[in-house]
Amino acid sequence: MPRSPSVSPRPLALARWLLIVALLVVAIVVVGGITRLTESGLSITEWKPVTGALPPLDGTQWQTEFAAYQRIPQYTQVNGPAGMTLGTYKVIYFWEWTHRLLGRVIGLAIALPLAWFWLRGQIPAGYKPRLFALLALVGLQGTIGWWMVSSGLHANSGDRVSHLRLALHLLTALFTLGGLVWTALDLRALHRGEARARLAGLGVAALVILAVQLFFGAEVAGMRAGVVAGSGWFSWDAWPLMQGHIFPQGVEWAGGLAGALLSDPYLVHFVHRWWAWVVVGTLIVLARKVRPICRPASAAIHAAFGTQVLLGIATVWSGDALWLAAAHQLVGALLVAATTWGVHALGRRR
Repeated sequence: MPRSPSVSPRPLALARWLLIVALLVVAIVVVGGITRLTESGLSITEWKPVTGALPPLDGTQWQTEFAAYQRIPQYTQVNGPAGMTLGTYKVIYFWEWTHRLLGRVIGLAIALPLAWFWLRGQIPAGYKPRLFALLALVGLQGTIGWWMVSSGLHANSGDRVSHLRLALHLLTALFTLGGLVWTALDLRALHRGEARARLAGLGVAALVILAVQLFFGAEVAGMRAGVVAGSGWFSWDAWPLMQGHIFPQGVEWAGGLAGALLSDPYLVHFVHRWWAWVVVGTLIVLARKVRPICRPASAAIHAAFGTQVLLGIATVWSGDALWLAAAHQLVGALLVAATTWGVHALGRRR
């Protein structure tokens, strides 16, 4: 018996839903960046998926949370000696709580509509595995987030989380963002009666080159390597030089090249700032190829990488100013979405 119109596949509705979730992912990337920049990520020392959705509601609960925070190295080694008060603690708690709350919202925003569309038979053939994979990625992201936080709670952690776990946490979020955008674009194409896009050679190269840049950017954030170049508005010693040199002085080579690329803030910062130009060159080629197919996608790529480069330089010159660094992370997420859009358009032509 044929399906009634009320339970027929609705690719356009699914696409709109996924783009809304993508916007939420962009928001959590920005809040996550602010959480890192304000050193707020360790302010909540437990993972409570359900009861943790509510912040402390009275003085006793606040004192309990603050007492738990006072037992970890970030407090005993840094914030305690600096004279942190309960009022100051509430500020960093707010950012971490907001970050976790957004994670819960994203989980519900993808799980509940997915169940609704699934039960009503409105998911087009072949899309259920992909949508379930996106749901799994959101769940994995939360797990990686707690794994990251836990790395900063033990006695030998110093005052920060593992920068490699932070990099994995950010890259998983951006990979999820790309998957949401790509799937939404496929569904919009299906609505128009077109075939799914395929990854083209240039598209694969662009995504891989961008992923390398994002990895080093996440390392810069995790190691607080943004300030190793020096600071001062329009100071050439901060950019394009690093403390007066093109190649930074003081790189620790004891662990070899691989070790330095994974743990030395000077080398990581150097690679991040100069690999950016490899990304720019690749995206210029991609945008030019995409322009005859989808002019808005081409314009979005140009706007995103141009703004991102300027924000990166301004962030270094400012000594890692909070609002500039947060804007840099925001545009980084938008660059992922714009590049995904362009690569999808290129694959649609093929």
